[in-house]
Amino acid sequence: MALTATIYNFDVQLADVDRGVYETLALRVARHPSETEEYLLTRVLAYCLEYAEGIAFSKGLAEPDEPALAVRDLTGSLKVWIDVGAPDAARLHKASKAAPRVVVYTHRDPAQLVRQLSGERIHRADALELYGVDRALLAELAALLDRRLAFDLSVTERHLYVVVNGRTLEGAVERIPLEVRA
Repeated sequence: MALTATIYNFDVQLADVDRGVYETLALRVARHPSETEEYLLTRVLAYCLEYAEGIAFSKGLAEPDEPALAVRDLTGSLKVWIDVGAPDAARLHKASKAAPRVVVYTHRDPAQLVRQLSGERIHRADALELYGVDRALLAELAALLDRRLAFDLSVTERHLYVVVNGRTLEGAVERIPLEVRA
């Protein structure tokens, strides 16, 4: 018997000072049984940090060749490929050919991902954006995770302030430099 996804509902008050984005978001996010809480939360935070008209979650494992999140214009053309976790060089090479902007948010050790990609051939590698999400912040959020979760997210200079149930959590989203072959 196949395991089914669990649906999580997130109500987010987003105040991204860095980009001038202030929105109220109601997100329904499916979590596959093989997906960790940290991965789920990184997808939700990436959605908020990249929020723009046309952003959407993919169908996950049902669409393995698609990014975790994508921003498309009104014609359906891919503008931003947003991956989560530790994608391999071949996937990032393909992504860089498919979209003008490629962004990766990792919930794992960013140094390990940099080592994994080091010396690999990736199209337009110099334009690739890799961000490490504060793992302590993710662990604190995971401890508060419920199938229905409301929180306020403020972003200032890539520093996140998350208010959940009156409790303030904070952590940074750090841009990680890559050294890969173009």
